[in-house]
Amino acid sequence: MIGTWEVGGAFVRGGRLLRAFTQVVPCLWVLGVICWELLTPHDTEVVPLLAAAPAIACASSGRRRCILLLGGASLLFALAPPTALEPDGDSEEPHASLVSCCAILAVVAASYLTNGRRLRLVRELEQMRAVAAAAQDAVLRPLPARLEGIEVASGYLSASRGAVVGGDLYEVLATAHGVRVIIGDARGHGLGAIRTVAAVLGSFREAAHDEPELADVLRRLDRALQRHLRERALGEPHVGEEPGTPVAEEFVTVLLLEVAPDGELTALNCGHPWPYLLSESATGAARVRRLDPAEVLPPLGPFPLPGDLPAARCAPLQPGDALVLHTDGAEDARDAHGTFFDLGPALARAAGTGPIDPAAVIEGVRSAVLRHTGGRLADDVALLALRNETKAG
Repeated sequence: MIGTWEVGGAFVRGGRLLRAFTQVVPCLWVLGVICWELLTPHDTEVVPLLAAAPAIACASSGRRRCILLLGGASLLFALAPPTALEPDGDSEEPHASLVSCCAILAVVAASYLTNGRRLRLVRELEQMRAVAAAAQDAVLRPLPARLEGIEVASGYLSASRGAVVGGDLYEVLATAHGVRVIIGDARGHGLGAIRTVAAVLGSFREAAHDEPELADVLRRLDRALQRHLRERALGEPHVGEEPGTPVAEEFVTVLLLEVAPDGELTALNCGHPWPYLLSESATGAARVRRLDPAEVLPPLGPFPLPGDLPAARCAPLQPGDALVLHTDGAEDARDAHGTFFDLGPALARAAGTGPIDPAAVIEGVRSAVLRHTGGRLADDVALLALRNETKAG
């Protein structure tokens, strides 16, 4: 699985340059104060400005050794005798150096203690992030690279900073009935939709193995979602949920797929975008076309499922072909001018020429989405690529 992506290589490089610059700032400050003191008349007293260096080091690099080294260097200069560049240096008040040294020592002590508290908070934050990552992996767990002759790649972009999962969901399972796939989108995005995602995925992971018919799997998902919504209606709103949203308005779009060993595809779609089929052409470039085999049912939640749920027969997944499933966050992504992201051409460019590589397709679309939006996502984006790697004939 390609998890929550960082916002483009240029943004990452810019962050590294910024961190390197902040580590140099305290040294530049000390050097600037020393040059100012040596090259200006003695009545311009700037040595006390050295006291700011340890505080700047505490705020930028956060290293105790750096705080102590800069504090020691500042003290040495504050205690140094007047130089030839200070012709009136003998007129300096006797207690001026002592006052500067006391100020520097006070700032060093305060910065050192503040940095210790900061380190403790950082360790606690890292531990909380590790716990949160483990919990999120349990909800949207990493997918295997291969399942029953199907090569798998996936990716997720959460619109909530710091979250690995949000309102989008997907899962791929190898069952006795074939490889079964789900991709969906719960109402909302970010942390408020995670509980709904967990309820739907938990039900799918059981029903996909138990139910021989895809329609029965969908009915199990619908019952699980209805139970979840009833429990939410009886309880208090949770942190991260959108305020003022009645439970009756909650819904989940779901696309269920079943890939038989011979590549035959069957699908049930409840309000979700249909996937794209990528296949190799005679010229080597990938052909991209959208599957649209049947009418779409309403999303799960607001309306009961109809009594008859015939699974749609899609074009078979031939050896070497790939299927790309996505949530509406990909096609609804906009740039600064409000232009929507064009997913079809982006898939063709990401597939390139030659054999289709699902991981490369996901990575290419990821980069294109981030470039198009400038890293500012309004909705979660989930991508799932499945390639039939069995040999023809």
